[in-house]
Amino acid sequence: MKPYDYAHRNGIRPISWDDFASLAAQLAELLEPFQPEVVLGIARAGLFPATLVACSLRCELFPIRLTRRVNDRVLYDRPVWKVPVPQDVSGKVVVVVDEIADTGQTLGMAGDQTRRLGAKLVVTASLVSHSWADPAPQVCPLITDEFVIFPWDMRVLEKGKWVRHPEILAGLKAQGKSWPG
Repeated sequence: MKPYDYAHRNGIRPISWDDFASLAAQLAELLEPFQPEVVLGIARAGLFPATLVACSLRCELFPIRLTRRVNDRVLYDRPVWKVPVPQDVSGKVVVVVDEIADTGQTLGMAGDQTRRLGAKLVVTASLVSHSWADPAPQVCPLITDEFVIFPWDMRVLEKGKWVRHPEILAGLKAQGKSWPG
């Protein structure tokens, strides 16, 4: 499955802020047994669950960024590094968190780099994963092949007005659907 291929999703799953809080709490509960010392949040949207996990488990948080996007537009076929994994991971139990595992490439690359930098243990995690993610996250509270719409993607600010996110509208159109609700 190609990233951002919304036509091949099975249905639509809008995630509210309350849903996000519940999923992020479940993610923290699933990660607690690993006793993480460091959480790496994959910016941009992976910072939402990563921050909640790091605060809940009272451990260090570092943002990293590898992405296919520039200014919210997809420009690369494969994720490219923008903010690297810090040396602080050496010898530590590290959790790498993203909001969604679509192809699995981003989490896989982040996990590999964290291992190369000498982490004692690396656990990959995401709030949501698609069944085709390869590699799949090791920890994930929600696996679905629906088109997931996160609360931070519901609207964007354009020229002083809040509008529906154009990519979300395009994804819905690709499925022959309209805005839920």
